[in-house]
Amino acid sequence: MVSAPARLPPSTESEPLAAYYERVRSTTVALAAPLSAEDQVVQTIPEVSPTKWHLAHVTWFFEHFCLLTHDAAYRQFDDRYHHLFNSYYYTVGEMHRRARRGVLSRPTVNEIHKYREHVDAAMLKLIERRAGDPDFDFLVTLGLNHEQQHQELLLTDIKHVLFVNPLGPAYRAEAAPPPVHEREHDQRAHEAPAGLSAAARLPAAPADPMTEQTAPIRFVEFEGGQFGIGAGGDGFCFDNETPRHRVLIGDYAIANRLVTNGEFRAFIDEGGYDDPAIWLSDGWARIREEGWNRPLCWSENMTREFTLNGWRKLDTRAPVCHVSYYEADAFARWAGARLPTEAEWELAARDSDVEGNLLESGNLHPVADRDTMAASSEIGQLWGDVWEWTSSSYDAYPGFVPLAGSLGEYNGKFMCNQKVVRGGSCATPRDHIRASYRSFFYPHDRWQFFGFRLAKDL
Repeated sequence: MVSAPARLPPSTESEPLAAYYERVRSTTVALAAPLSAEDQVVQTIPEVSPTKWHLAHVTWFFEHFCLLTHDAAYRQFDDRYHHLFNSYYYTVGEMHRRARRGVLSRPTVNEIHKYREHVDAAMLKLIERRAGDPDFDFLVTLGLNHEQQHQELLLTDIKHVLFVNPLGPAYRAEAAPPPVHEREHDQRAHEAPAGLSAAARLPAAPADPMTEQTAPIRFVEFEGGQFGIGAGGDGFCFDNETPRHRVLIGDYAIANRLVTNGEFRAFIDEGGYDDPAIWLSDGWARIREEGWNRPLCWSENMTREFTLNGWRKLDTRAPVCHVSYYEADAFARWAGARLPTEAEWELAARDSDVEGNLLESGNLHPVADRDTMAASSEIGQLWGDVWEWTSSSYDAYPGFVPLAGSLGEYNGKFMCNQKVVRGGSCATPRDHIRASYRSFFYPHDRWQFFGFRLAKDL
C-alpha cells in the first residue's frame, strides 16, 4: 500500500477523479493520433522508446499498481504484457530490455489500443467505487502524473525518430508555430546593478532582417540567506520533491531569459567547440568522440533546425534547445557566467504563475518571447519552452524517504550521476509542472528539449 500525503491532489478539488483520469488518458491517445503505425514502432537510440511502448507502459502502470492490487475481480488483458511493458520496477519482476523495445512488431498498435480500452473500462469502474479514499486517490493521481511524463516523452522520442529520417517528415503538417510568445507577468525580483547587465563575453543576438532583435541578457539580483525549498502545502508532488528543507544561498543574479539560438551560434562562431579550456573533462571527451559541433537538430550550415513541424528556418531569438549539460556549462564559462543551482532557480520561480509556452500552447517547439526582446528587469521564460539545466546533481534532499513498496523505485534509485533540470518544456502539460518539480537526466543527454539560462555570484 502506498501512503498518501496529508494533502489531497488538486485534481480531486477541481474535477472529479474519473474526469481527471479520462482527460489525461485521452490526451495521450490524441498525441499519438497523427502518427502512422509504422512511426510508432521505431526506436532510434536506447533512450528513445517507440510510441506504442509508451501507450502500453502507462496502461501497465494502472493495471499492475491499481487494478491487480485493488480489484479482486479484474482479469488481465494478456499476462505476457507484464514482462514487455514493465520499465524498471525490478521488485515486481524482470522486463524486456529497454534498448530492445524497438524490435517488437507485436503486439500491434491496434492491440495496444484494445489493451488501453480494457484497462480504462476497469479503472473507471474501480474509481467509481473507491474515489475518496486518500490512499487510492493518491495512487491514481501518481499514475496520471506518470502518464503526463510519458506524454512529453512520446513527443520528444518521436521527434528524434523523425529527425534521423532522411525524408525529414513532420509530426504534423501544419504551419510553423507563432514566431513570438505573449505572456503575462507576476514576478517579484529586482534588477541587478548596471555592472551585471550582460555576461562578460556574451554578444547581442545577431540581427535577423525578417524578425525583431533580442536585447542582451540582463541579470536579476537576489539577496542570499536561508530559504526553504521543496514541496510543501497543498497539492500533489513526487517523493523526490520532499521533504521541504532549508538551504543556505549566497547573493546571486540570474538571467532574465533563456539563452537564444543566436547567442549559441555566436559561441560556435567564436570557436566554442574547439576550446578545451571551457569544457569539463567528460564533456570534452564526449564532443570529440561524438563529433558534436552544434546542437542536436540543427542543420550543418546552422541556418535551419528540425521541429515537430519539420525543418524550419532557425529563429535566432528563440531559446536554444537540444543541448547537453556539457554544452550548457561550456557556454556559461565562455560567457563569463555559470549555470544556476536548482535552489536558485526554485527561489526565482516560486512566486511566478505557471504560464508560458507549454503543451497547451500547441507550438511543440521553443519560441521567442516578446518580453525578452526588450531589456526587461523581470525574469521570463521560467515555464515551458525548454527544460533548464542546473548545476545541481540529482541527489536526495536531507531526510528524503521514498514511497513505500515497489513505487519507491520511481525516483530514489536514480539519484546518482545525473543532473537536475527545471521548469518544463514546450511538451509539458501545464497542470503537471510547479516550482518544486525536479526532473533529471544524464549530462550527455540531448534528445529532450534541453536549454538553459545563466547565473552569477554577486
